[in-house]
Amino acid sequence: MIQILVVDDEPSVRYTLDALFVELGYGVRQAVSAEDALSAIEVDVPDVVITDLSMPGMGGMALLERLRKERPSLPVVVITAHGSERAAVQAMKLGAWDYLSKPFDIDEVGMTVENAVERLHLRRQNDVLRAQRALSRPIVYRSEAMERLMTLTFRAAQRNITVLLTGDTGTGKELVARAIHEQSSRAAGPFVRFNAGSLTASLAESELFGHEKGAFTGASRRHVGLFERADGGTLLLDEIGEMSGELQANLLRVLQEGEIRPVGSSTTRKVDVRVVAATHRDLREMVEAGAFREDLYYRLNVVHLHVPPLRERREDIAPLAWHFLALQGERFGMPDLTMTPDVVEHLIAQPWPGNVRQLESAIARLVVLSDGERLTVSDLALLGESGEDARDDAGQTGSLRAQVGAFERALVAQALERHDGNQSAAARELQVSRVTLIDKLKKYGLLGR
Repeated sequence: MIQILVVDDEPSVRYTLDALFVELGYGVRQAVSAEDALSAIEVDVPDVVITDLSMPGMGGMALLERLRKERPSLPVVVITAHGSERAAVQAMKLGAWDYLSKPFDIDEVGMTVENAVERLHLRRQNDVLRAQRALSRPIVYRSEAMERLMTLTFRAAQRNITVLLTGDTGTGKELVARAIHEQSSRAAGPFVRFNAGSLTASLAESELFGHEKGAFTGASRRHVGLFERADGGTLLLDEIGEMSGELQANLLRVLQEGEIRPVGSSTTRKVDVRVVAATHRDLREMVEAGAFREDLYYRLNVVHLHVPPLRERREDIAPLAWHFLALQGERFGMPDLTMTPDVVEHLIAQPWPGNVRQLESAIARLVVLSDGERLTVSDLALLGESGEDARDDAGQTGSLRAQVGAFERALVAQALERHDGNQSAAARELQVSRVTLIDKLKKYGLLGR
């Protein structure tokens, strides 16, 4: 829903405009002053601002100038008193979208805001199209929530700032992080991912900042850390909420100074890295509980982007399901595989606690275990929690073993692909040892992919 912020010190004006916009189907918030408006915008940016020019304290003209500098894409409509056309002209020169004169003409107010909203939609569509063209892997969606996220992602990517990504596990935070990288001026540089909860504090420090030969027992040669590898590019610090307190302090120093000091070294090295941090935890609550450094939180939370869970954007389930069906069908030699409408309806009705990742795995299972060219309701039994649900009508154990093996091969191949062939990272995701993973790769002919 389009959100409008009405800024006026007169209650009658606020209430009149509030009633009108609610009737037109918009969400409305009110601010009694320019200072109040700025505070409200810091919490949640509206789609359109309508502000009076004459107010106590900071006036509407000063508010307009401030917004033009800080949020140049935010449409601002100014309200002027009768006979104040000169002020309206000045406001338009400063970048106001339009102006309204008191007393209001209701039709004029409605048309002015509708025009501003139409401009907003066009700008968002342009942002999203530019964003999608820049991506190596498309982000599939239909919901307004994801359209808004993609718009904000594109804008954040254009500025060399730290971004904090939050959202439930499996929502696609890494894909959004890649989108930020690929739409930025750093796109030609490396994109490096690090799972902050996957290693002990000492190993994580070596992995991030590197170490010198002889820095500790077993350090037989110099190791280049991920910050150096990401120089000129982007470093995704995934699961940042799991990072130890000691490592948090070291990371804060790097963000403040732009320098790293490898373990065992007495000198520092300059690095030019954009950091994107991701977590499924509430860092604000962790700060209050003393489990996360407040100064680091503010360093990371320059721009906060939240990836909504799939249950809050069910209109995205169908296009995602068709997208994954095409990908998996192509991968396993069934490019013409389709599904019936009732299968799609069933998928839309599911809770998907594992979000997009769970949906993708479910589609992969259906594709791998299907025996026809069309997925039907009878195939949905394949989505059971164990391989027992994949038993065929004859109950043939040999067939079941082959089907489960095919599904396991698909999971291993997907994990390896997601981590660009990094076997250690794929093993961590699958929660197996690297030795076990290599055995699986040999078994299914995936070694060397």
